[in-house]
Amino acid sequence: MNLPGIEEPTKVPVECLRLDRRNPRLAGRVDHRSDEALIAHLYRSAELDELLLSMSINGYLDIEPLVVMNGSDGRLVVLEGNRRLATIRLLCEPELVARIRRDERLNLSVPEIGDGLRPTFEEATVYRVTDRNQARPLIGFKHINGPQKWDAYAKASFAASWYRDTDVGLDEIATSIGDRHDTIKRMVVGIYVLEQATREELFDIGDRVPRKFNFSHLYTALARSQYMEYLGLPRGWTQYDPEPNPVPAERMPELRRVLRWIYGSKSDEEKPVVRRQNPDIKRLGEVLAKPEAVHELRVTRNLDRAYEVAEPVTARFTKSLIDARRALQVAVGSVRAYDGRDGSLLEVSEDIKETADVLHSRMKEKHGKAGGHR
Repeated sequence: MNLPGIEEPTKVPVECLRLDRRNPRLAGRVDHRSDEALIAHLYRSAELDELLLSMSINGYLDIEPLVVMNGSDGRLVVLEGNRRLATIRLLCEPELVARIRRDERLNLSVPEIGDGLRPTFEEATVYRVTDRNQARPLIGFKHINGPQKWDAYAKASFAASWYRDTDVGLDEIATSIGDRHDTIKRMVVGIYVLEQATREELFDIGDRVPRKFNFSHLYTALARSQYMEYLGLPRGWTQYDPEPNPVPAERMPELRRVLRWIYGSKSDEEKPVVRRQNPDIKRLGEVLAKPEAVHELRVTRNLDRAYEVAEPVTARFTKSLIDARRALQVAVGSVRAYDGRDGSLLEVSEDIKETADVLHSRMKEKHGKAGGHR
């Protein structure tokens, strides 16, 4: 493996390595002040169980070098390989495991290392780079379209950091990591909006209600015209290169509402109104376009009721008519289940008939006035 700017592989003591606090898996999600918090998050989200079991049985198989750079504290920052380093530390540092269990309230399950395997954890092969930029193409491709894919938020954090910290354009970033330009752009846009909300203390990822952070909900919403207008973003703004702080200052209350409607707030016991991306992101967008529907949503936090207010009357009428026909067809298909003893059900069917007759009569009258005779 020969990468430009990356030195020949060398072995270094594991104690010289430290976790990367800017790792995209961790960005914005954990307290970066402690290794305990970082490792706890990796354990929860990065499936360390399999690595722990494998390494405890086979030792550390030093096949794929870690990618590192010099850190400010004299140790080497692991840019690629944080899961492996976290696993090694859990297996070899029982006092660290005890602190994580206590401070992070995490029920860690760490197996014992097999006999004679402990020496395999003392050193690791590394490639040393001078800065993050030299390692980004390799790391990005591996985790965005390669064998060890990140989730959408980690991908977006990585791309946004690369774009912000260098003169590299989004086209080149997309090409380097093997993804579409418009996808990377939407992700970076979403990160900038999220960072703005975090700085303004409108939203905290850790305060969300869903266990999984569905970042795609946000960048999908921001590409829809209704969200743009509600947040004061110019139409077509996603066509241009992303800029920090895209939402106008006077629209911070609206941004806070949108993020809480999508993700909720544990601290304020507010559940999200968006249950799944399709169709709820689209429906929420249509609610945002109608002030009376927004008011209904703010008062009730019920997306279904707010959408009824936002939905055009003609669309609501068509849907209700088709739904009624479908329900009656089901009833006709099941009429054999009626044994004739319950007179109240017969009365219900008579009410349905009378209602249907009134509906049909009024529709026929309007159809005639509109010149719709055949």
